[in-house]
Amino acid sequence: MNLEEAKAQFIQTWGSLGAQWGINRTMAQIHALLLVMPDPLSADDIMEELNISRGNTNMNVRELINWGLVERVLIPGERKEFFIAEKDIWKVATYIARERKKRELDPIMKVLQQLQQAEGDPKDKEMKAFKESISNINKFAQQTDKTISAFIKSEESWFYSSLLKLIK
Repeated sequence: MNLEEAKAQFIQTWGSLGAQWGINRTMAQIHALLLVMPDPLSADDIMEELNISRGNTNMNVRELINWGLVERVLIPGERKEFFIAEKDIWKVATYIARERKKRELDPIMKVLQQLQQAEGDPKDKEMKAFKESISNINKFAQQTDKTISAFIKSEESWFYSSLLKLIK
C-alpha cells in the first residue's frame, strides 16, 4: 500500500470512528486529514483533498475548532486561513472526552437531578421503583462524571500508571 492509499484508508477509518465519539463523518475525515498532514491546510486544500463543498468544509472546520481539535494558523504573506490539527493524541482524547461530557453527560445529569425530585407517595410501589431506578442511574452517572473528569485533568503518565495498577 502506498502513502496515498494508506492516507485515504486512514481518513475513511477515522471518519467512521467519528460517529462513535459524537461527530459526523465529514468532520472526522477533515480531522484525520489535518492529523496526518505535516503542514497547515487551507479550506481550499481540504475541499480538494476530500472532494467536499466549501460550506461543508467551513462548518466542520469551525466545529473542530470549537472542540479544540483544530486551530487557525496564520502564514505570513498568505490571505487565506490555514488550519492544523492537534497532533498529540493524548490531548485529542482528552478534548474529545471533555466535549462529550459537556454535550452528553452533563445534560443527562441535570435531568436525573430533576427526576430525583419527583413527588409522590413513598409507599407507592411504582414511585418506589421509579425513585430507586433514577437513584441508581444517577449514582452511575456521577461516578462516570468523576472518572471522565479525572481523565481530562490527568497527565498521560499518571493515567497509564494508574490503569496498569488496576489491570494487575
